[in-house]
Amino acid sequence: MASIILIRGGGDLATGVAIRLIRSGLRVVVTEIPQPLAVRRTVAFAEAVYAGEIIIEGITARRVPDPSDSLRILTILGKQQIPVLVDPDCTSARALHPAVIVDGRMTKRPPEPIGYAPALYIGLGPGFVAGENCQAAVETRRGHNLGRVYWRGGPEPDTGAPEGDPARVLRALCDGVLAAHAEIGTHVEEGQLIAVISDQPALPALAARPGSEVEGSSVISDQCSVISPLKGILRGLIHPGLSVTRGLKIGDVDPRDDPRLCQMVSDKALAVGGGVLEAILGRAEVRGQLWT
Repeated sequence: MASIILIRGGGDLATGVAIRLIRSGLRVVVTEIPQPLAVRRTVAFAEAVYAGEIIIEGITARRVPDPSDSLRILTILGKQQIPVLVDPDCTSARALHPAVIVDGRMTKRPPEPIGYAPALYIGLGPGFVAGENCQAAVETRRGHNLGRVYWRGGPEPDTGAPEGDPARVLRALCDGVLAAHAEIGTHVEEGQLIAVISDQPALPALAARPGSEVEGSSVISDQCSVISPLKGILRGLIHPGLSVTRGLKIGDVDPRDDPRLCQMVSDKALAVGGGVLEAILGRAEVRGQLWT
């Protein structure tokens, strides 16, 4: 039986990689943390952790709460679907013996040891240096090198700034629990309330309190109001009910105002997926373990 590819992380970038690989006839398993912080949840297999199942561009992913449940994992793989394991420490690698591990968590720092060495370890984005903490690294920053595979050295360092217009990015301005007031894929106007962050347990959508000021992402008494910085489509918002910390990216607004884009894997994610596929195909000893 062909070996598998294990992808650490199920965010939108890692999801694009998974889709490229499964469409190429490969078997893919995704691992995630118990409460994923994916922003573009409609195109992130990480959302299966909350929903139990998610279908993205025709490909189904299903949650596996117990990473040692080999029978369930194999059953899902047998249906040409993707198991999403709740396995933050990647302990499942020692049982599944993947030929390739793709680290797509985008932590922007070197990976920690997991007690398993695959034939090929591929890192995505900053923090990876080929020949030091991975065998191959793939560029994730938009530009001339997007999707390029590095067999020596690594991708461009993290700049700490978002790509494109920084105004589109929504960040938490206080610690607390997020309650959504708008859904991904809906049109929002500049100044519209998108979410409230409260130090109380998550509540249903609430209007701003009478007499309270709402300006930008200002504080409303014991709450923070997250306001749309521009007109467009709410492209992403982390899962409601999660605890967030000040400064965390929690969403983004797309001024292109096209709701279809919220259901499509991005060109960037597919380009990175192409780089991962190139790295795999570039190793003959790995190819022989993946296709039968």
